[in-house]
Amino acid sequence: MDFAKMIKKILNTKLLLIYIAALLFSMYQETPAQRNKTKTKKPAVAVAAKPAAPTIGYTISMSKPWTHLLEVEMRLNWTAMPEKAELKMPVWTPGSYLIREYARHVESFSAKDASGADLTWRKTNKNTWQIDARGKQEIVARYNVYANELTVRTSELNDEHAFISPAALLLFPKDQLNAPSMVKVVPFGNWKVATGLPKVANQTNVFRAENYDVLYDSPFEVSNFKEISFDVQGKPHRFVVTGEGNYDLPKITRDTAKIIKEAYKIFGDLPYDDYLFILNTRGGGGLEHLNSTALQFNRFNFTTRYKDFLNLVAHEFFHLWNVKRIKPDALGPFDYENENYTRLLWFAEGGTAYYESVLLRRADLISAEEFTTARETQILALQNRPGRFETSLEDASFDAWIKYYRPDENAVNNQISYYDKGELVNFLLDVEIRKASNGAKSLDDVMRYLYIEFAKKNKNYSPEDLQKTCELMAGKSLNDFFERYVRGTEEIDYNAVLNGIGLRFSTGEPENKSAYLGANLRQDGDKLIVASTPKDTPAYEQGLNANDQIVAVDGNRASQTFLTSYLSEKKPNDRIKLTVFRFDALREIEVTLGIRAKQDFQITAIENPSEDNRRLYREFLGAELK
Repeated sequence: MDFAKMIKKILNTKLLLIYIAALLFSMYQETPAQRNKTKTKKPAVAVAAKPAAPTIGYTISMSKPWTHLLEVEMRLNWTAMPEKAELKMPVWTPGSYLIREYARHVESFSAKDASGADLTWRKTNKNTWQIDARGKQEIVARYNVYANELTVRTSELNDEHAFISPAALLLFPKDQLNAPSMVKVVPFGNWKVATGLPKVANQTNVFRAENYDVLYDSPFEVSNFKEISFDVQGKPHRFVVTGEGNYDLPKITRDTAKIIKEAYKIFGDLPYDDYLFILNTRGGGGLEHLNSTALQFNRFNFTTRYKDFLNLVAHEFFHLWNVKRIKPDALGPFDYENENYTRLLWFAEGGTAYYESVLLRRADLISAEEFTTARETQILALQNRPGRFETSLEDASFDAWIKYYRPDENAVNNQISYYDKGELVNFLLDVEIRKASNGAKSLDDVMRYLYIEFAKKNKNYSPEDLQKTCELMAGKSLNDFFERYVRGTEEIDYNAVLNGIGLRFSTGEPENKSAYLGANLRQDGDKLIVASTPKDTPAYEQGLNANDQIVAVDGNRASQTFLTSYLSEKKPNDRIKLTVFRFDALREIEVTLGIRAKQDFQITAIENPSEDNRRLYREFLGAELK
């Protein structure tokens, strides 16, 4: 090789090495901002795969039901157990919008590893148990839950049965709400087990939940319940009933089948493999679930209030679409540790309340007259609430967490029910859509659209989505309707809507203008108590307070019967003297009586209805306009 070329090559190599060294040095001298900028230009580095979900198994036992203690064992098996495992208890259950603090009923908590050795644990907040897992593959948590409250959202265990609300009983591992789980129930004695969860093949009383939304959505009834099965549209349904009563179970199933068929006609399918009705003949109320419902109804009311029971059945069954699948914006997937706020309960709950009557009417279980009479009753109740001028439907929905389930004596003045006014507004919305589309569309079409375009595509809908869907069906803007009656607090102009289907809403003062006090009263044994004082009534304006005990009226011993009779003989502007106990101190209050507020609300046919009026009414209520 030529000596000069060789020297040149060596020099070039040294220069190259010097350049590289200088480059490396300059990189280490970059500012943080420059280094971040350099990093963004680098190719993405693959993130380590998220560890597989743990294997979760529960065993629920009830060895001494008279103690009201449900015994829970939770086995958590993880390929790589975190050093500190956190187990959490929900603070509420979907469908009942109130923080209920289920953790307050947990006792005797312990944690062990697979060998039975104790693990250290501590509570880090009101509903979290933190366990020092020390990298163990399996931990076993055991605890008892005191269960002595029969509602559809809580649990009860006694010598008659166990009703189990899973959200009020079963802990979940932090950040693992999508994990599947298995639940084994060990019943007391020869009790049977009923739940909407699918059974695990070849295992007795073992059930599987694909995630915690499903697990917490599947109540259990464990008892010597009565059971009856029936098919609708080729799918199995059954009632399980705990408790005696004057019910006719075959009749209940026949009428329930009619309700199911009418709901099926709206949506065109039954989105479940099977359906379970759990009925306890104590308490009252219902709670919806994906393929089951929990119902409670007084054992002696199945004859005198049978249609009320059918309303309950229809309401909870319709929820399997409206709420459980057609989901408002915030209602699913759920945050079980905090409030889940939505402004749509007026449609989710109020709309479902409206469809109670719709389904019963279409199933010919109530008459057209009974349907309209129920609306009259709701209007009367709303008109007697000054709170209708204070709170809109959207605000009532949003504030359900702090108001609806916690009414006080002033609630009549500053609140409305998103159920009751919601039902009325959904009724009017249905009529408005029918009228605007000349009968081509209805609220059924809104429900179907939301089901197909949102539920089946696994999307939640917003208030804006709902209004747009209603406008799509009506073929016109409904902004004025929503601004006034959904987002606003204006008095409802019933006739502006009802006249289109041949109906009119009438109000009037009674011919005999009676005097009235205006307080809402309750008889508590031999005590006459003021329950509330609505605004703009003589009682409110002249100083009568909630919780006052009225002991005398013009020197006469007070009772609800006496006061009603006594006031019937008085005239407006007469004065009466009330003797009351307030905070155990006796005082006298003089009240000038007022004129009873307008009442006698009626929905009747308009004069000379057109053929279109008659047709729309007939299509709406399946009867002729009279």
